[in-house]
Amino acid sequence: MSLLLKDRVYTMESPTAKRGVYPLHGYKLGLYRLPIKLEDPAEMKSITEGLKKTFTMDTFADRVFATYTWSEENMPDPDAKGYQKVNLSITVEIVSGEVVDIIYQIFPIEKFGDPQWVKDYRKKADYYAKMIIDTILRNTILADKMIESLMKAEKIDQEAATKRLEELTPLAKIVPNAKPKPKAEIPEGTPAAAAAQVVEARDGAKPGPIDVEYKSHMQASSPYTVTANKNVIKTWGRQGTDNGVMGVWGEFVSVDFDICIADGACIDACPVGVYEWFDTPGNPASEKKPLMAREPDCIFCLACEGVCPPQAIKIFQRKS
Repeated sequence: MSLLLKDRVYTMESPTAKRGVYPLHGYKLGLYRLPIKLEDPAEMKSITEGLKKTFTMDTFADRVFATYTWSEENMPDPDAKGYQKVNLSITVEIVSGEVVDIIYQIFPIEKFGDPQWVKDYRKKADYYAKMIIDTILRNTILADKMIESLMKAEKIDQEAATKRLEELTPLAKIVPNAKPKPKAEIPEGTPAAAAAQVVEARDGAKPGPIDVEYKSHMQASSPYTVTANKNVIKTWGRQGTDNGVMGVWGEFVSVDFDICIADGACIDACPVGVYEWFDTPGNPASEKKPLMAREPDCIFCLACEGVCPPQAIKIFQRKS
């Protein structure tokens, strides 16, 4: 990561680098070892698919490669005499296994045709490599793994771990929907009825209404703590932190965020201001949600439940 690499970059000048660097041999090397596990081929495919529109992605055996390319010109006018242009690139290599090594190497400028007029090549290549690393760790499945690792290592909650990861990856580009879920493969000979039960990742809102029996039909998942007032909101069916599948939030003021289309009717209808807008980038249904930030203030008037167009809300009377 860009900040951690500041203290953990090893450089070498040699024809062949050490462990984990083949097939990227030679010259200046940056390496950071992350205490997280990456062995599932589906997770590696998710990284490649999620970032293929941002970087040039490739895989080889147990490795994922992300390449960023940029152009340099020796003068602004392409029609001027002596004009030259060169495409430069830097590749980051993710070595999977029981731990994850993230590696990059800065080759000499001669590799790109000896364009000696390029200024600050090594500095730019180093910056772009760290940008790739930050983007990978902020947007892909590795973000979930890093958050879990930080929670255990630093004994902090999910919200603090997420903030910590953001602090450690300041150069990250935000890439929406960078955690695609691979389609389930249906074995040959599977009965049609069983095949119909295979659920693929959605590209829009889940149809309503909310399942009023969600507490018995869904597994309890990581709670969310409201930053402003520290209210803890229980969740069911939430998967990771990328908002791809958010499940149902709220024990008494319950909203299925995968059904919610964020029309704001519940916010307008609530007489006691239970809801406030909450950004949820990456959710197929909507990029923001009406968060029940003041759930304990609910007076059970059912106004929000009655005005929700997709019927994503269920209000439960709190038992004393």
